[in-house]
Amino acid sequence: MDPLTRYFWADGVQLDVTSDLARMLPQIEMLDARDVEGYLAFLANAARLHRITGDVFIYSEPPSLGSFAEVSPLDALKVDGLRTMNQAISSYVRSPYLRQLLGRFATYVGASPFRAPATLNVIADVELNGGVWYPRGGIYSIARALERLARHLGVEIFTQAPVQQIQVEAGQVVGVTTADGARHPASAVVANVDVATVFEKLLPPEVTSPRQVERLLATEPSCSGFILLLGVQGVHDHLAHHNIFFSEDYEAEFEAIFGQGQPPDQPTIYLAITAKTDADHAPPEHENWFVLVNAPAADGRFDWEANRQRYRDLILDQLAQRFRLDVRKRIVTERSYTPHDLERLTGARQGALYGASSNNRWAAFRRPHNRSASIKGLYFAGGTTHPGGGVPMVTLSGRVAAKLLLKDGEG
Repeated sequence: MDPLTRYFWADGVQLDVTSDLARMLPQIEMLDARDVEGYLAFLANAARLHRITGDVFIYSEPPSLGSFAEVSPLDALKVDGLRTMNQAISSYVRSPYLRQLLGRFATYVGASPFRAPATLNVIADVELNGGVWYPRGGIYSIARALERLARHLGVEIFTQAPVQQIQVEAGQVVGVTTADGARHPASAVVANVDVATVFEKLLPPEVTSPRQVERLLATEPSCSGFILLLGVQGVHDHLAHHNIFFSEDYEAEFEAIFGQGQPPDQPTIYLAITAKTDADHAPPEHENWFVLVNAPAADGRFDWEANRQRYRDLILDQLAQRFRLDVRKRIVTERSYTPHDLERLTGARQGALYGASSNNRWAAFRRPHNRSASIKGLYFAGGTTHPGGGVPMVTLSGRVAAKLLLKDGEG
């Protein structure tokens, strides 16, 4: 994608982020000339973090004591786990616009840049140096491609068959029971639902450790999201495929989410319009809008059902009033999703998009393992296990789970 993302601030500042430094650096120079060298130094640091952590902690099996031993003491000191992302970013660049932009990468793991460890600045390397890629047809085309491959290999796929329970006998997985009462024998099960949900709702109570379940449920959840799917009349040439409309007080936004359990009064708004790349995703002279704002996990401190319409109006009002982007009278179709909807539809506990939050220095190394330590034949894939959330990371988690399963002789 080019630009990778188009960023907007209410005072009129706009930035087209690109991995082409010849076009990126002049934009940074207009914000603060001193930040040109600071941005380059930040990119170098992010690339260094990726080099140090990639093979050991991201692209292979979950980290262990042996994994840490593979990292040289000198490199270990460069992992930058003692500062927050924001503290590290602020040491490189001065512009408040650039600091906010670089801090946004914390949301890729459902965290706050003011709490998450600076190690997670590694995410910036993947996007800013590696680029943003879009599969023709949309993200769902990846699922369709995997389905075609699976069927070609002889996989039998059952849809509309929710799993009610994973069956376990003598500490070994023996199959699953679906909601219609049917039992499907299996020597191994790969669960791609939230790990906490598996232990809380899908395993027989007698095979789980109360302490383990309690620990999973007590962990601070990542943020959730409030989503609007809008069919909008008209074409907005000043918008890109990916767009971000920033709030004025980023720290207050994350404090509302993680400190108060409340959706922020002035959220940062992400807007994706895939019709910018796939024209057939919307009728002529229309656009398909995917609108997402970060929201707290559904822990009971905010009544989403009573406030769904109000918060929807707040987001659209903010686009109209702060960014002069008023589509309120041109919406021809609409659907909304609260954290409760995400929990109901996906099994994500409390609607948390990434399971446990990454708001502590060891979070990246303490994600649930892809292999159950207590139940033989049970494996985990998805955004709540190693290595993390997002389509690329979830795909990697599936590969790790498959490799472990085959290594154990279960496949």
